Amino acid sequence: MQAIPYLTAVAEVIERLQEQEEQIRTVAERAAETIAGGHWVRLFGSGHSVLPVQDCFPRYGGYVGFYPIMDPRLMWTTVSGPGGAEELLWLERQEEYIRIFLRHTRWEPADMLIVISHGGQNAAPVEMALAAKAAGLYVVAITSEENHRQRPALHSSGRKIGDIADAVLFNGVPAEDAVVSVPGVNGKVGGVSTLAAIALLQAIVSETALALARRGYLVEPFASPNTEGVSPRHNEEVYEAFRRRLCGS
Repeated sequence: MQAIPYLTAVAEVIERLQEQEEQIRTVAERAAETIAGGHWVRLFGSGHSVLPVQDCFPRYGGYVGFYPIMDPRLMWTTVSGPGGAEELLWLERQEEYIRIFLRHTRWEPADMLIVISHGGQNAAPVEMALAAKAAGLYVVAITSEENHRQRPALHSSGRKIGDIADAVLFNGVPAEDAVVSVPGVNGKVGGVSTLAAIALLQAIVSETALALARRGYLVEPFASPNTEGVSPRHNEEVYEAFRRRLCGS
C-alpha cells in the first residue's frame, strides 16, 4: 500500500525537529529557571500561529508557568466577515497595532517570551518580539528557517523575529508551508507549520518540567478527570495556582 504523502512529510518534519535537541533543552532550562523564580514564560502567535499557544496552556499536560498572550482580533472566529480571517490577516500586518495592544500587558525582565510565526515577517510578531526585548525579556522565536534566511524583512525595522530573538527554533517546514503536490493543481495542500510549532512547544513544556524536577520543583499539570487517582478538584486547584501566581501571591 502506498504511503500517505502528508504523513510521510510530517514524519520528515519531526525528524528535523529532533536535530534541534540541544537548542530545545537550552530553551527549556531557561524556561525552568524562569518558572522556578516565580515568573512567566509568555507565549504569542497571531493568525494560525495562535493555535500552538492555545494548545500549550491550559490543556491536559500543561501546567502553571506558561502564560498565553492572545488578542481576539488576531485570531479568527469565522471565515469571512466580522471576526473573519481576512480582517486579522490585514491587521497583523499593520505596524504600531501591537504597541496599542500591549498597553494592558504587564511583564517583567525576568519573564521570557516565545513568539511563533512561520513567516517571521508580519508586524504583529515582530513588534511583540521587539517590545519584549526592549523590556529586558529573553526572547525565543519559532519560525521557518527558509523564511528566516531567504525572505526579506517586511517590517520597517528591517528585522524578522529570528533577528530579534535570543534563541531561534526552526520548525523544519519549507516556506510554502503546505507539503503535498496534487496533479493538475497550482500550489500544494496540507499545511504543517502549526503541527510543527505545537510539537516544539510541547517538547519545551516536557523538557521544562523535567528540568524543574531536577531542581526539586514538581509541576502540577492539568489532567483528564478520567485518569485514575485524579481528584475531582484537581484541575480547579491548577486554575487557583494560576490565579495566585497572576496576583503575585
